[in-house]
Parts: sequence; C-alpha cells; structure tokens
Amino acid sequence: MIDCLFCKIVAGDIPADIIHETETTLAFRDINPQAPTHVLIIPKEHIETINDITDEQQALIGSLYTAARDIAKQEGLAEDGYRVVMNCGEKAGQSVFHIHLHLLGGRPLRWPPG
Repeated sequence: MIDCLFCKIVAGDIPADIIHETETTLAFRDINPQAPTHVLIIPKEHIETINDITDEQQALIGSLYTAARDIAKQEGLAEDGYRVVMNCGEKAGQSVFHIHLHLLGGRPLRWPPG
C-alpha cells in the first residue's frame, strides 16, 4: 500500500528501531511507548484490520504471536509477564490501518486497560 506507514517501514522507506525480523514479520519499538517495553509486531503483508484476515492467512497471523513470544524472551519479559493486544478499528484505538500486535511489558499492567 503506497500510503501505509507500516508498509513504508517494511520497504525501508521510513526508519524504525527494528528489533526482530523474520520472512513474514517485522517488529520495531513504538515511537509513543505506553510501557517501558512497547514493541509493534506487523506482518510484512498489508492487511488493514482483523476483519480483513482470510482463512489462508492463519499461519501468518500465528507467526505474529510466535514473534511476540520470541521478543518477550529477548526483552526479558517472559518470566514476569507481558501483554499482547491487537486493536480493530478506529473506535478500538487502531490508528494505523495495517494490523499489528502491541507487545507491552516492563511494568504492572492493569485490567481493564481503559
């Protein structure tokens, strides 16, 4: 997608603090962190919202969670705990319309989130 911020990061057109990459995923630090560790994990393939995920993309979506697991270990969060969340739609807080997981940790996280 030409106007997608995250697609531009995948293409290397916009710099990001990339901390993890696989064939299908890219993870980078959020520029507006909500916790000491706040990483965005995206598929390299453009998918706008959860509603746009197809049955054929199940393995791709699973790879986002595998990346989250690996990053949590890498960042020292696996033992104490962390949160992984994906927003769907503007009213849910999705501001970039390219699906992405937020991996948050490094402080106590309350429930409900807000």
